[in-house]
Amino acid sequence: MINDIQQDASTRMKKSVESLKSELSKIRTGRAHPSLLDQITVSYYGSETPLNQVANVAIEDSRTLTVTPWEKSLVQAVEKAIMSSDLGLNPATSGTVIRIPLPPLTEERRRDLVKLVKHEAENARVAIRNIRRDANSEIKELLKEKMVSEDEAHAAEEKIQKITDQFIKEIEKLLEKKEADLLSM
Repeated sequence: MINDIQQDASTRMKKSVESLKSELSKIRTGRAHPSLLDQITVSYYGSETPLNQVANVAIEDSRTLTVTPWEKSLVQAVEKAIMSSDLGLNPATSGTVIRIPLPPLTEERRRDLVKLVKHEAENARVAIRNIRRDANSEIKELLKEKMVSEDEAHAAEEKIQKITDQFIKEIEKLLEKKEADLLSM
């Protein structure tokens, strides 16, 4: 019973960290990376389709991405989707290849991005703490129903706290790494 609660809490915390990693990968650091375009969708035969499913996204150099649509007819739609995204990118089309130069980040923009990264990390920490609270309340419920002893409940809560500390440390490492990425260059 207690092991199930701990396992569930650990799984949910892991998902929170994965979600943070996903969010951080969307925040650009000035270097070209194909995942920058992951959230862009293109109108493809009447349905919104992720860009990476209708085109090849590659890195040309450290500051340029290239997008090569599978079908020539998609070039305009892909270019329009990139321009209308909130990434502030200006694609340039040459034939069937779309080049996306990434402008260097200004110092002010870097600071704004660091604030955004810290905010995302704090949201992840809050999510982890909420999961800990849920797990501890489930353990207290078991204690109240006399399904576990006080010692077992106390040991289980300590284990939940150790799991929580481990995932909070992981979030801190991700935050430090992303901050260093943003402030370098």
